[in-house]
Parts: sequence; structure tokens; C-alpha cells
Amino acid sequence: MGSTAKTEDTPRQAPAEDQDDGQDGSSDGEAWVLYRDRKEWADVTPVPQDDGPNAVVKIAYTDGYSDVYDYLRAVVKKGELSERALYLTEDAINMNAANYTVWQYRRKILKNLASNLEQELNFCREMIEMNPKNYQVWHHRRVIVEWLGDGTKELRLTEIIFSQDAKNYHAWEHRQWALRTFKLFEGELDYVDRLLEEDVRNNSAWNQRHFAITQTTGFTAEVIQREVGYTKAAIAKVADNESPWSYLRGVVQHCEGPLGGVGELGAWCQTLHDDGQRSSHLLTFMLDLMEDQMERQPDERPSLLKRCIEMCESLATEHDKIRREYWRYIERNLSHRFGA
Repeated sequence: MGSTAKTEDTPRQAPAEDQDDGQDGSSDGEAWVLYRDRKEWADVTPVPQDDGPNAVVKIAYTDGYSDVYDYLRAVVKKGELSERALYLTEDAINMNAANYTVWQYRRKILKNLASNLEQELNFCREMIEMNPKNYQVWHHRRVIVEWLGDGTKELRLTEIIFSQDAKNYHAWEHRQWALRTFKLFEGELDYVDRLLEEDVRNNSAWNQRHFAITQTTGFTAEVIQREVGYTKAAIAKVADNESPWSYLRGVVQHCEGPLGGVGELGAWCQTLHDDGQRSSHLLTFMLDLMEDQMERQPDERPSLLKRCIEMCESLATEHDKIRREYWRYIERNLSHRFGA
């Protein structure tokens, strides 16, 4: 490849952001030479961008950018799948990593040349660290990994990205794909544990915990009890933390019996409530438990409905005022469903 890529083992240093010296695509300190001034490209006639006769907003591309993409269009037009065309796509990607056409053509060249895909992984790694939220870069990485049939490096790569941004959606999606495709789930819950120890509010890690269990053991009765205990411990650390409450709701939805009976959730929630830890998350969860109880125990409906109405009012006027009208709607809905 045209880049000097790092290995997959350690984070690389981010490159300099600015290239104000007119070098455009040069990242190694060498003076940038326009393609039209390169002897090895003299046989190619560049194809300028055609914006039509009445361009509404004409983009002021730099001379270097226009030069690279004019030659890229020429290469694509004639279907050249050569080593020099591969280098050209690298320059084009460095200038605009979001151009999906360039990535697609690069893959076509790689396949035609039977290129070293491990080296391509290194190049892709550099691009990901420079463009961690660029869908095209992640998609390219996935395709190369599929061609290699080995996803073992993807866990380490995503861990590096999470150390910079623990909630990078593209990295989480890529990690889940690699885990599922190559059956790499061993140790995944331990990794999630470490993330949650570092930041119990990491909603992405909570989501990953649910994903890992769903894809492996499933939510058996034993797993549900374990996860309820795990989540209660996390809530005890930070009671006003939406993430574990959402996770807890997801766990108990797998129950076959009364939700409040799992790990004595009803009694536990009531204790928190009586101790004054009345976050909107606790009250919302208690509403869910009481709604489930009203559906299962018709005789208890009058007293439970009264409590639900009081709790909706508390949410509307004190704990979640911004959604006041929503809680008034929930109050009316419950009264309609469970009232006498």
C-alpha cells in the first residue's frame, strides 16, 4: 500500500489535522506533486467534474483535491485496476474518507491484484482512528475481514476505539458483527464488567451485556436472577441512573411469572421508595410492576390503581415535570383499563 501503516496491536498517534502548506494529500512531509505533473500518469487524460451548465452551489475544491478526483474519474472510466490506481484511491480517501465510490473501487482493485489483505487491514485501521464515526471506513473493514475469514483482531480494534469514545455506535455495531459472525463471545461479559466498573452510566455497555447474553446462554431463570442481582448492585451505586433501570426492564421482560417476584423486586423498589430515593426511573419501574400485578390479580386492582394514579401525579408534578402531559395520559389510560 501507499501508507506506512501501524500494526494492529497499539493505538497510533493521530496525524496532524492541518495541511496548510499546499501539500493536500501528502502525510509524510514530502512535497505534494499534482498528478498532472507526474510522468507516470502522463498517459491518462483527467476527467473534470461536470456540475452541469447551471450549478446552484459550486463547491470551491482545492487544486489538489480536483486534481486527484479528476484522475480518479479517468481511472474508473477506463476500468484500470492497477497498483498505481490503488495508490490513487488512497490519496482520494485521505482527502475524503466518506466517498463510498472510492472505497468500492478500491475493493475492486484489491481483489483484482490479490493484494495483501493484512496490509489493507493496517491501512483501514489508520483510517478508522482518523475517522472513527465514518460508516464507509467501517464497512470497508468488515468486507476485508470477511475476505480473510478471521475476526480476532476486531475485538482489540474496537476496544481501542472505545478507549477514545465509549459510545461509538459504529464500533459497537462492528464488534457485535464480529462476535456473532466468528463466535467470539468467550470473555465478552468480563469485558462488559470492566467497562461498567469504569462508568456505570455507559448505556452502550449495558446494551452490549443484553446482546451477549441473548446470543449465548439466553435469559434462563437462573440468568435472570443473576442479572437482577447484578443490576440492583449497579443501581445502589448511582440510583438516578437511567441505564441500569432500562436494562432491568429488559431483563424482567423475559420472566414468565410476576415481575415483582423476581429477586423480590417489588419489595426492593418499595424500600428504595420509602428511603426517599424517588427518582423518575424508580417510579416508572414501579408503575410497570404494578401494571403487571393488576393484569394478573384483578382483586388487587382498586388499591393498586390508586397507587398508580398517585405515582403518575408525582411524576407529573415533581419528578418528571417536562413530561407532565405524558404522565397525565398514562394516568388516564390506566384508569380506563383497570378502573371499576
